[in-house]
Amino acid sequence: MVYVSPPAAGEQSAFLSALLIVSLSASRSCFGSRGVALFLSTVTLLLFSSGAAAASVTVEALLPNTAVLMINGQRKTLRAGDDFDGVKLISADASIAVLEINGSRQRVGLNRNITTNYVAPERRELQIPRNDRMQYVTSGSINGRSVQVMVDTGANVVALNTRHAEALGLNYKDGIPSTLETASGVVDAWLLNLERVEVGGIPVEGVRATVVVGEYPSIILLGMSYLQHVELRERGGVLSLSREW
Repeated sequence: MVYVSPPAAGEQSAFLSALLIVSLSASRSCFGSRGVALFLSTVTLLLFSSGAAAASVTVEALLPNTAVLMINGQRKTLRAGDDFDGVKLISADASIAVLEINGSRQRVGLNRNITTNYVAPERRELQIPRNDRMQYVTSGSINGRSVQVMVDTGANVVALNTRHAEALGLNYKDGIPSTLETASGVVDAWLLNLERVEVGGIPVEGVRATVVVGEYPSIILLGMSYLQHVELRERGGVLSLSREW
């Protein structure tokens, strides 16, 4: 629970003082044959402004461009652009809704707190041109050490060979022994977690990786254990990686 002192007399009316109560819970089910993922959350905001009545908003369900909201005790299904009783739905997907309440925009996401002092999320983006081998190769870092990586959406995890691991100072043999099937046959490997992987200023911590015995892969593969945390877009031979905080 966060208490914000009311503004002093004479301050601009656009400044909101608020008592904010946030509780988030989530569950997942499917809608229809298309199996649309449904996330249920409960977010209760009590917003007060000078001379304005309190607005109570509860987010009950999120779908692409649609949200089911309980607004001042009335359940309403809003689509992007719709508004009711001072609450407007700007956009929504299966995990995040952007609401405009009394002129103030808030991003409502699972397991994220909402503060009364709204700050626009930081967005970072990296653009990687495709090389003449039809690959997307860029620089990055693993545990603070510089590396070259190739984006590979077909790899479940970040993959590197033993030479890479030794150069990075990884104690990979402390990981979980495993095997990996390659074009040359079945080879030994170890599964471990990398403390931090950063590409284009977009860091992700606790990234699952596999270290493969031998020279495969010749370049570190940036697999889905990292890529699942970023937004991917490809256009005209340029791959964009982006993320908001």
